[in-house]
Amino acid sequence: MATIVAGIPIPSSDPLFLGGVAAHVAFGLTAVASGAVAMLSPKGRGRHTRAGAVYVWCLTALAASAAGLAAVRWAEDARLFLLGVGAAACAWGGRFAARRTALRVHAPAMGASYVLMLTAFYVDNGPNLPLWRDLPPIANWTVPSLVGAPIILWALFRHRLLRPIRPQGR
Repeated sequence: MATIVAGIPIPSSDPLFLGGVAAHVAFGLTAVASGAVAMLSPKGRGRHTRAGAVYVWCLTALAASAAGLAAVRWAEDARLFLLGVGAAACAWGGRFAARRTALRVHAPAMGASYVLMLTAFYVDNGPNLPLWRDLPPIANWTVPSLVGAPIILWALFRHRLLRPIRPQGR
């Protein structure tokens, strides 16, 4: 028996499962918001690193809750588990790279983690969302990358901290 919340069907009425979904949604909303703050903040110590740390930890909790939810419905949710693990792995790789001042690795890794997180959201919820429900199912898999990849590339080529260093006098 499904439970409907804000027009989105939750495939269970079990209170434990619904509690897991509630925690998962809270981690997801916090990850989306903190990731956006980190992306839009001036880079370096301060707001960017604080929001980035919140993002990485919430994304880790999001992936862990996705694993728990997928374990209950593996046949239906294995792909979501894999997207969550991929997103968390990219985020941790990006965090590790930033600590080693490898910013040309940090930025695309964090961007990829955000794209994977949004892909998982749309793959799972797109068929129930206004506008998205009218798109072909492949859009749920591709639109986050089609939007995110150019932004990541733009940052790599345009952001002053990420541009390749050019020798003086040439």
